[in-house]
Amino acid sequence: MTPRRQLIVLVSADLISNVGTRISMVTIPWLVLVTTGSPTRMGLVAFAETLPYLLSSALGTPWADRIGLRRASILCDVGSAGVMLIVALTPWLGFAPLVALVAVAGGLRGIGDRVKHVMFRPAAEAAGVPLIRLTSAYDGLSRVVTLFGAAVGGLLIAGFGVTGAILLDAASFGICALLIGVLVRPPDAPARPAQPESYLRALRAGFSHLSRDRPLLGMLAVVSALNMVANASVAVYIPVWVARELHGPTGLGLVLAAFSAGALLGNVLFTALGPRLPRRLTFLVGALVAGTPRLVALAVSDELPVVLVVTFLSGIGIAAVNPLLGVALYERVPPELQTRVIGIAGSLAFLGLPVGALLGGWSVDAFGLTPALLVMAAACLLVSAYPLVARMSGPSARTQPSPAVRTP
Repeated sequence: MTPRRQLIVLVSADLISNVGTRISMVTIPWLVLVTTGSPTRMGLVAFAETLPYLLSSALGTPWADRIGLRRASILCDVGSAGVMLIVALTPWLGFAPLVALVAVAGGLRGIGDRVKHVMFRPAAEAAGVPLIRLTSAYDGLSRVVTLFGAAVGGLLIAGFGVTGAILLDAASFGICALLIGVLVRPPDAPARPAQPESYLRALRAGFSHLSRDRPLLGMLAVVSALNMVANASVAVYIPVWVARELHGPTGLGLVLAAFSAGALLGNVLFTALGPRLPRRLTFLVGALVAGTPRLVALAVSDELPVVLVVTFLSGIGIAAVNPLLGVALYERVPPELQTRVIGIAGSLAFLGLPVGALLGGWSVDAFGLTPALLVMAAACLLVSAYPLVARMSGPSARTQPSPAVRTP
């Protein structure tokens, strides 16, 4: 198989697993809501998945480097398929075992996602595909699968219940492992030193490199805040709003799909216009549009069309944020540190996910939906304006590393 076809298979396998993940992100919180009626438990089950995801993304990457990225990807996908199969086939286990299983799945996904994204770079170079084209195309395709998975998740709940959706999630991981195991043969890795780095030393090297890059840290702080809003919305705010205003799960998929559809359109626009746009200003405007408006719409409106339109526009804003972060990571991190730094950066970017899940559930129980939305909107606005307040230097395509650093 040619290098270009292997790149296509690798990206496709990752996207297939993402479809299943998006479906489970809709079905499992909804299952908890209808069986327990507790927004706090909805937040807890989302937290149980995202915290291990964060920890393994950063702390598991030296292990992945040692055993090989391809092997780590396959093992994590096989394990994820098995865990989700247990969740689907043993619904009588109760809430506590569900939380434990979801936590295991989250930890496996954290490592699996990071190593696949690191594998993209050598696969693209072997295929002769520019990295900026790969990151833009992948972001757009990710929006498509998010749109598809969110919509199907809501429809599956309404038509067939949660078991079929979770089984589909398990199957997606199995397919991903099969495709990578059979069809993907990454380029030969650089020769490893006779004495491999210790785990702690390898991890310290990744943290040390990232800690010196202040512009990248600033971008990660903003993205983390946006992820906090996103997870609070997906896990708690949107399901509670839909249950209160629409009295059924069908609208859940529509609201989530509206954000994905806007992000897809935004990705097309950014791919065409992005190279000519100022990166700092584009990042700032995208961040301001992506988070606060969608929360305010849920707080002040009980009309589904209004929420869908505002959510769609917020999706357009996020489309400029993620590609700029991705390009900065590829440009500013040397190849030998890619797995560790991208893993740590992913953890920092996703740090808002468990916080958002817990704050979302707690805030609704404590204050009610509308006050919780308004407070979260104000907090998101403050953090999103950080690049303007701090005069953060935007990442530049012409940025040169220090003499000891090689860019892809």
